Amino acid sequence: MKHVGVLSFLMIWVVVSRTCLVGCKKPVSVNVGVVFSFDSVIGRAAKPAMEAANSDINETPTILNGTDFNLIMADANCNAFLGTIEAYQVIEQEVVAIIGPQSSSIAHMVSSIANSLQVPLVSYAATDPSLSAKQFPFFVRTVQSDSSQMNVMASLVDFYGWKEVIGIYVDDDYGRNGISALNDELDRRMVKAFYKFSLPLNFMQSDIVALLEESKLIGPRVYIVHVNPDPQLRIFAAAEMLQMMTSSYVWFATDWLSTTIDSFAPMNRTALRVLQGVVGLRQHIPESSQKKDFMSRWRKMQHKGLVKSELNVYGLCAYDTVWTIAHSIDKYIKDGNNFTFSSSGKLNNTNTSQLHLEKLKVFDGGAILLEHIMNTSFSGLTGQVRFSQDRNIVTSGYDVINIDKMAVHTVGYWSDIFGFSVSPPETLRGTKKSHSKLDQKLGNVTWPGGKTKTPRGWVIADDERPLIVGVPHRASFVDFVTELNGTHKIAGYCIDVFTEALKFVPYNVPYKFELFGDGRSNPNYNGLVKMIADNVFDAAVGDIAIVKNRTEMVDFSQPYVTTGLVIVAPIHDTKTSAWVFLKPFTADMWCMTAGGFFIIAVVIWILEHRVNDAFRGPPRRQLVTMVMFSFSTLFKTNQEETVSTLGRLVMVVWLFLLMVITSSYTANLTSILTVQQLSSPITGIDSLIANRWPIGYQVGSFAYGYLSETLNIHKSRLVKLHSPEEYETALRLGPDNGGVAAIVDELAYVELFLSKRTDFGIIGQPFTKSGWGFAFERDSALAVDMSTAILKLSETGKLQEIHAQWFCKMGCPGERRAKSEPNQLQLISFWGLYLLCGVITLAALIIFILRMVRQYSRYRRRQRKLHRPSSSVQTTTRCSQVIFNFFDFIDEKEEAIKKMFMQCEINPVPETPTSSTT
Repeated sequence: MKHVGVLSFLMIWVVVSRTCLVGCKKPVSVNVGVVFSFDSVIGRAAKPAMEAANSDINETPTILNGTDFNLIMADANCNAFLGTIEAYQVIEQEVVAIIGPQSSSIAHMVSSIANSLQVPLVSYAATDPSLSAKQFPFFVRTVQSDSSQMNVMASLVDFYGWKEVIGIYVDDDYGRNGISALNDELDRRMVKAFYKFSLPLNFMQSDIVALLEESKLIGPRVYIVHVNPDPQLRIFAAAEMLQMMTSSYVWFATDWLSTTIDSFAPMNRTALRVLQGVVGLRQHIPESSQKKDFMSRWRKMQHKGLVKSELNVYGLCAYDTVWTIAHSIDKYIKDGNNFTFSSSGKLNNTNTSQLHLEKLKVFDGGAILLEHIMNTSFSGLTGQVRFSQDRNIVTSGYDVINIDKMAVHTVGYWSDIFGFSVSPPETLRGTKKSHSKLDQKLGNVTWPGGKTKTPRGWVIADDERPLIVGVPHRASFVDFVTELNGTHKIAGYCIDVFTEALKFVPYNVPYKFELFGDGRSNPNYNGLVKMIADNVFDAAVGDIAIVKNRTEMVDFSQPYVTTGLVIVAPIHDTKTSAWVFLKPFTADMWCMTAGGFFIIAVVIWILEHRVNDAFRGPPRRQLVTMVMFSFSTLFKTNQEETVSTLGRLVMVVWLFLLMVITSSYTANLTSILTVQQLSSPITGIDSLIANRWPIGYQVGSFAYGYLSETLNIHKSRLVKLHSPEEYETALRLGPDNGGVAAIVDELAYVELFLSKRTDFGIIGQPFTKSGWGFAFERDSALAVDMSTAILKLSETGKLQEIHAQWFCKMGCPGERRAKSEPNQLQLISFWGLYLLCGVITLAALIIFILRMVRQYSRYRRRQRKLHRPSSSVQTTTRCSQVIFNFFDFIDEKEEAIKKMFMQCEINPVPETPTSSTT
């Protein structure tokens, strides 16, 4: 029994060991399917590239050593149905992975098959962003997704500041989903409008022409073309035929264009002539020795006739894709995994005997191989090959190319880290990351037409579709805008401003006027503005007030007329008033001037009394002389002359003050006597509201809504008026005779009304602030350019000339109104002169008094030397006596004082000075 147990153990060990050796044996060969279109721009480069990769893998001993790597290729013939059939046939041969397909439409169908059979599907050319969805877990991409490319394309549009774009795409999964990604990116950058135009899958030249003709009917001139590679460049050939490759247009192309161009043989480069100025993208491939060696090898293959196409980016990606599968399979085998397949119960139970679906088997190790693919990292021809979590290759950026003079120029690069730069992304490693617009740089681009100046990117209109401009058909105040009788010509002040402003717009704007309204009554301006918002009109020109509710619907230009609601009422002339001569000065000014005359009279009398006989004599005579001398200085006819130095100094300053005051008085009085003064019981909007008088307003004006809704004036007080003639009649009748007390209207209308009438005037100041502008569609670039043009009109004086031509036929009302309320001269305007005169006068008076005190003190000292005080009584009366003697001393003439000093020196007996003249 013991030997039997040992023998049984040995037999089991042999069986198990044999089974492990068989199960872990390295496979002789491994099959990988390849589905793509052989005869296509991408396929002609991809097929020899993958064959070269297959050969290199089998010749490299460090990878799959002992296992042949076989590519089983099938031609999809650029057809989704045929491509799917070919994929089925390839999968029947127990392939462990599928490379391709290059078509996104075929990739969608094959991905569903790959999911069911758990066969990794690795594409080097299917760029549809939706393939990265979780719906296709076995789909891996070794080329950059269109989501990355559209991010770059939207950044290009934003870099140059365009806000309206046209997209042309082919109507399949590749085109629709790519353009949808572009739409999302443009929305993120606040692009105003993105117009999408689709082409049939197998489009003809007539389809392109029809699409381009339709696109010309809208304003944008920035085109983004996203189609399949087209060696005939039919879209650009049609654009050139339609004269759409001029300096007014901008053309962008996704990487299909660079792929097409790179595939051209050198002798076919003349086809680039139709691409003058086009800007495109090319997937960035860093320079490396591997890439240079392979390109040299490619040229040798061309010389041997093994390759019919130039090498493009997709060829390099195809080469790296084969190596990606090979590295993954090598890791799969080294981990001890076997390539086993099992039948699918669902397929076996399906009654499809003629399709032989039972031959399709599930790859048991598909999930493990997919994980190895996702963990792949090696240096390939396209750079470092590694994958992100969404099963896309980690992007290395894009080249921005520009075609000029049949040559392709690289004008910049894009990377997710640095944005746009003029240096390759790999050279910027270690520098500061920045996506600021200030740090974004691109080289000089030559645009269609051969110009380097960035095109505007849009047109407002052209000769085939001119700008439709709505014009109000007014029944009154037709000087602003009207239709000339029998000519169908639109004329008026607003039209003149519009046509003159267009001369300053830096591009041609064809336009066509269309009347709005019946001409029998003024139209509703809110309705006119709404027709712009409803795209009936492209713009509106006329006396359109810029008010809040209208700015919510359209954009307005800079106001070309500053206006606001004002009150117009009857006036009468008050210039015949008997007391009009008092109006130039305020009461304070009159009081100060009169006081100045009396002060000067007193000061001059004090300064001149001792030295000037004209200021001496009886008190009555001296008083008359003082007053007459002072007031006669006003007319420079005074008979008395000043003798003292201080008196002359005071007179010089006083006469200068009088010269300034009299000149100002004369000027202001002249203004008052020659300008009509407004007089009305209405002083402003508050007094108009407080009274119960009827108020007139113009039909169609926003004044009605403002008065009734904002100022809460009862609607029964508001009287509608249709014309200037009705204005005049209602004002002349007055509130007591069925007329109105005043009319509230916009300043511009009132000025036109007053330009032909002088019996009415504006009361007070405008109580609202607004203006007239030209209305345009929301976000219209023409609104900005017209605003700039209006400012230039104002700076050159042309705007004022047009205003004077229409509003100043009897003198500008604004000027008459400004002159009708002259300001009275205030004391504050002359306080400096009065201060100067007062300081000098006071200084002269102080100097005179100090001089007198000194002379009197000297005189008293001489007396003390001759007589000593003899009694206390004299001491007590000394102060009053001194003051009395001091005034007597001052009253003496200067000559008498000098004689007293001389007598004191000769005769020691003192003499009490007596007044010779009192």
